[in-house]
Amino acid sequence: MTTPANPMKQLIVSLGLHVRSELLAYEARGRDREVHGDSPGGDAQFDVDEVAERAVLDYLRAHAEVPIALYTEDGSYVELAPEPQVLLVVDPIDGTRPTSAGLEMGMVSIAAAPYGDGAPTLADVDAACLVEIKSGAWLYGDDTEGLDSSGYPTAVPRLSRNTDLTRMFWSIEFNGHPMDLMTEAYGHLVDSSANTGGIFVFNSSTFSISRIITGQLDAYADIGNRVLRDHPDTEEQFLRVGRGSILHLFPYDIAAAVYLARLAGVVITDAYGDDLGSTSLVDLGPMNQKSCIAAATPALHKQLLDSIRWDLGRAAAAPVVKEES
Repeated sequence: MTTPANPMKQLIVSLGLHVRSELLAYEARGRDREVHGDSPGGDAQFDVDEVAERAVLDYLRAHAEVPIALYTEDGSYVELAPEPQVLLVVDPIDGTRPTSAGLEMGMVSIAAAPYGDGAPTLADVDAACLVEIKSGAWLYGDDTEGLDSSGYPTAVPRLSRNTDLTRMFWSIEFNGHPMDLMTEAYGHLVDSSANTGGIFVFNSSTFSISRIITGQLDAYADIGNRVLRDHPDTEEQFLRVGRGSILHLFPYDIAAAVYLARLAGVVITDAYGDDLGSTSLVDLGPMNQKSCIAAATPALHKQLLDSIRWDLGRAAAAPVVKEES
């Protein structure tokens, strides 16, 4: 007896691959790298973002067999049918800048949650998919079947066992984050790991978190939102580098990646160490923006939280990070 296909899996994996194909076709015609305005959250909207947003809407209107509501980075909220049963939270390109440059870090991010009362949270997500735009590799997971993937050279998840900060391969975020504040908070960790480990800036939270799932990275840190919450006097600096907007993690940035990371066994929280499940999937407001610390092991996650210097302005208090014997 043939097992029936998983309709949600078919829909969102196919959606991600369709968006990828449209972007590759656009790339073949030549990239403009033009900024056409800002997304509702305030981030710059490039030409490739318009291509990807249009591809999402066109595909779902043609192929969705259940009533769907859609929330995307640039298009915000739209109901594709009356009385929606499912909310899809889609970042058509997480990593617009590397995608515009033809680099590997761009991904299509899709999370699905029961529509319920119209205000689902990240804890309600029950299926998600990430598709790599450059390679076509994809990672899918749901509450019933667990993780599935295609296109990776090794089986996933493949989590690192590293617990040494000095040998940590990790990524950090700078878009919309004043560099001097970030350097003050974790510059000592960059210094201690850059040579004996590796430090990367991918401009994509989704790609960064997915690299922990594949075993290529040990950790990821986006601490801007905690820095602002702990030090409200820095708001002007965040607004300056965000061109008038606060650009921290929005729900569409992390909904799929956090869900898949949890399925994979990654330790992932906000920068206070708190669960991200209460994050609204349909709110771009400042109080719903997030920070994130993710690590392959509980020990490394705790060390990261403990070693980042949250008390800005006290450089002499920066902890010395020593290599494990």
